[in-house]
Amino acid sequence: MAEQRPDAAGEHRSGFACLVGRPNAGKSTLTNALVGQKVAITSSRPQTTRHTIRGIVHRPDAQLVLVDTPGVHRPRTLLGQRLNDLVMETLSEVDVVGLCIPADERIGPGDRFIADVLARAPRSAKVALVTKTDKVSRQAVAEQLLAVARLGEEVLGGFADVVPASAVTGEQVDVVADVLASHLPAGPRLYPEGELTDEPERVMIAELVREAALEGVRDELPHSLAVVVEDVEAREPLPGQRPEDAMLDVRVFLYVERESQKGIVIGRGGARLKDVGIRSRQAIEALLGNRVHLDLRVKVAPDWQRDPKQLSRLGF
Repeated sequence: MAEQRPDAAGEHRSGFACLVGRPNAGKSTLTNALVGQKVAITSSRPQTTRHTIRGIVHRPDAQLVLVDTPGVHRPRTLLGQRLNDLVMETLSEVDVVGLCIPADERIGPGDRFIADVLARAPRSAKVALVTKTDKVSRQAVAEQLLAVARLGEEVLGGFADVVPASAVTGEQVDVVADVLASHLPAGPRLYPEGELTDEPERVMIAELVREAALEGVRDELPHSLAVVVEDVEAREPLPGQRPEDAMLDVRVFLYVERESQKGIVIGRGGARLKDVGIRSRQAIEALLGNRVHLDLRVKVAPDWQRDPKQLSRLGF
């Protein structure tokens, strides 16, 4: 275990931070950059995060537990309302909240809506994180920082800190970690050294498959795709092979709402689904440390986003 170097006040800090923002604001990418390994799925499509993924940042002076949430939005379905409820529950429990606002997009009603939500969570410190700074000029970043600071003054009485960063290039990611850690209470480590997430393996497998399935599809599909891991079973070890090194059979169901969406996921002659399987299998093998035989099947669950029974069955 690394030595616990105290901060300037002579204390080791530990606690929870939550990254929030409108869909596709860069929360999951920043979480992965801070942790140094993929623990949250990323996608060019909005609202891809469906679970609160915890990433653990180990430092000599602090342990920062990151909670990545779905994008806060005005819900149109029961699923959307449940995702928002998940965010509010998280905000009530964490020590510091980082509001992610992209540098390459003007502040809009969605950002103000989320800032208003944060105002109803008085327990946590509020930090603004201007993301995706690699996409614009330094002048544009400076202008966005001023606009974000004004938003904080108007809605929250001011942010505790405002930090620009690019998770893609790594610029200022260390500063983001410093700032978030500075708002944690004094305390011992909450997780063992080296542990990067407390999510169950099945949840991580489902997220990796979902990420692969979302690439290159129509805009409406991310809101209609759910992934459930039905079974993970180890095969009999080969002669001379240790049991823990045996190949794993992983069966996964991908649920969509309409037959037309099933065709999108499968692709012509099954080509898309095969590609999804190849890409997600590689990520799953890296996660589990075993060779994997991945069995993907696509099913239709009509209007599951609006059906309480189906939402519960699919894990929401």
